[in-house]
Amino acid sequence: MAKVAFLGLGVMGYPMAGHLQAAGHEVTVYNRTAAKAEKWVSQHGGRMATTPRGAAEGAEFVMACVGNDDDLRMVCTGEDGAFDGMAEGAVFVDHTTVSAKVTRELYAAAKARGISFVDAPISGGQAGAENGVLSIMCGGDQAAYDRAEPVMQVYAKICRRIGDSGAGQMTKMCNQIAIAGLVQGLSEALHFAEKAGLDGRAVVEVISQGAAGSWQMSNRYETMLDDHFDHGFAVDWMRKDLGICLDTADETGASLPVTALVDQFYKDVQKMGGGRWDTSALIKRLRAMG
Repeated sequence: MAKVAFLGLGVMGYPMAGHLQAAGHEVTVYNRTAAKAEKWVSQHGGRMATTPRGAAEGAEFVMACVGNDDDLRMVCTGEDGAFDGMAEGAVFVDHTTVSAKVTRELYAAAKARGISFVDAPISGGQAGAENGVLSIMCGGDQAAYDRAEPVMQVYAKICRRIGDSGAGQMTKMCNQIAIAGLVQGLSEALHFAEKAGLDGRAVVEVISQGAAGSWQMSNRYETMLDDHFDHGFAVDWMRKDLGICLDTADETGASLPVTALVDQFYKDVQKMGGGRWDTSALIKRLRAMG
């Protein structure tokens, strides 16, 4: 068992930190809104700190799951950042979805201080975090990954090192690119079924068993048919992620025409007031069009 700090107690981080504490690790949490950290401690035990540096002091592993590039920089190298509290040889594991650019920047900053940095973005949604069955895609030095993997396995279904620093974030981009097209396709299929007067549930019962089946279909079709979008990964966050994908595609020369189109569809959903709806809300855009 290890001394672990967890920075960021959002819908993903809160249960992930809970799994670590339940597994017997000695967990100290930090959250920008202290009330959330206080609630976590009252529910799970462990300790809370008022700064990232305070949480990281004495920790063998520091895990983070925050919002974006700027948030990650702040908790790592900002005032009272975690890097200032980490001892030489400690490992920082970033579960945030951010750009590969900031990942490599922080990897270099960590290395200069004698600490390790593993980029480890996650997929599986809130349910995956709560049930401890996340997919974790990692980049960084092999030795650092090997040390951190047993800790991550507490909330993982699969955890794999893909390559050097940034490889985890690039893999998460592949994940979001694939999801964008899948959700739009599913939305169109269900919308078409509605317009054709078909029983959407019966349709999915049949087609989900064939080549059209997917996680999105199995886990989202019922709430999409019921017009419920108050769960899962928010549209605002998906647009943040797709923006990273499209910027990186420009840098690498990759062509992402479907991703660019679906990103604009999500922009339409935001204009409908759906920034906090989950990503399956693409079907609401189609319904609004008639």
